[in-house]
Amino acid sequence: MPALTWQKSSFSGGPEGECVYVTATPDGTIRLRESDTPNTQLTTTPPGLAALLNYARNSARP
Repeated sequence: MPALTWQKSSFSGGPEGECVYVTATPDGTIRLRESDTPNTQLTTTPPGLAALLNYARNSARP
């Protein structure tokens, strides 16, 4: 598998340096990792990531 190009989330980068990174693989899956444990990766599909983000946005509302 070719090297993956990770992109840091625009919401990351607080003073503690805690960052979330995302990349797309050649087969179309999405991988997520956290800067403190870069070898631990979550794998999902684009619809799965969209559902997660939608849930996070909607659950943050009062």
